[in-house]
Amino acid sequence: MARIVMKFGGTSLADLDRIRNVAWRVKREADAGHQIAVVVSAMAGQTNQLVDWTNQLSPLHDPREYDVVVASGEQVTSGLLAIALQTIGVKARSWQGWQIPLVSRGAHGKARIDRIETEALADGLGRGEVAVVSGFQGMMPDRRIATLGRGGSDTSAVALAAALHAERCDIYTDVDGVYTCDPRIVAKARKLDKITYEEMLELASLGAKVLQTRSVELAMNHGVRLRVLSSFADGPGTLVVDEAEIVEKEVVSGIAYSRDEAKITLARVADRPGVAAAIFGPLADASVNVDMIVQNVSEDGKTTDLTFTVTKADFDRAVKVIEDNRKILAYSELKPDPRVVKVSVIGVGMRSHAGVALTMFRTLADKGINIQVISTSEIKISVLIDEEYLELALRALHSAYGLDAA
Repeated sequence: MARIVMKFGGTSLADLDRIRNVAWRVKREADAGHQIAVVVSAMAGQTNQLVDWTNQLSPLHDPREYDVVVASGEQVTSGLLAIALQTIGVKARSWQGWQIPLVSRGAHGKARIDRIETEALADGLGRGEVAVVSGFQGMMPDRRIATLGRGGSDTSAVALAAALHAERCDIYTDVDGVYTCDPRIVAKARKLDKITYEEMLELASLGAKVLQTRSVELAMNHGVRLRVLSSFADGPGTLVVDEAEIVEKEVVSGIAYSRDEAKITLARVADRPGVAAAIFGPLADASVNVDMIVQNVSEDGKTTDLTFTVTKADFDRAVKVIEDNRKILAYSELKPDPRVVKVSVIGVGMRSHAGVALTMFRTLADKGINIQVISTSEIKISVLIDEEYLELALRALHSAYGLDAA
């Protein structure tokens, strides 16, 4: 007998038929003798609707009342799933974040989990009762409802698995696992049996939508084994585990991409101490997050070209901040470009293999694709390219690193 946390997203709970389908999946695990806690998201589209209603009433709403409204979506699905389970003979009880309680801290709308008091919930599991927990929500010290930010249900599930010392946390989605690349673009992408926390964290942060970044980080910090699998088809899914569990480590495990990139170049900025701080200080003050940065110094050493990337949502604001500070920055030309994408190759095997970057650069060069910016980490190489070459780049790199399915 094992203790398992099962998490179901909005698409898995989109209507009553899908809720019934989830109930049968939970029953199968319960009938196998396992202790089951289920974490649920709101039904697909429900959170967006609740957010929209709140913003229509008042764009400058009270964040405490915002949390009361948007947390209600998960309350509905937890109750409905508990009823569906009871209907097919499974003992079940719904739990809201404040009932467990899952105690949170920080700002409303983007709270962080402080602790989970699991005694009452664990007692129910011991009696053979399935706990159906509303994800995405917790309780502040003043007993107000708080929400954990978008993707917070994944975080709730992993945190609950850690607190309950569960054998694993199963994340059910509309895909059957983690793939070497987006199979909608790369037809030869293949599903991975296992992937390390670090690789999954990079994939999640670089655009892969399978898991939410915070949840992977939490799982890695607490040693929670994750499994990604489909709500709609049976299969083993993909295990996200510690590097020690993977004997043969791929040099490159996956290729990710992000369309949410925009590039800004400041031409011929004075090359003097403090110039970078003068540029990025106002951007930070405006809450603009900067990602990739590259600097080229001129031959005379007096000026430099500085290029950086921001998200598309921050692009217009970043351009305005730079323009407003033109006198201080003293650049000769501002070159904004939102028509770029970031492509990244990821793999823990890079630590012990040479030539990974060369393969990437040579492959893109052979396809006539110009690299605009490069950034690296221990297990990742990212490049910025023109958006029109995205699909060509992904397919070429996938083949070059031997990732194509047989």
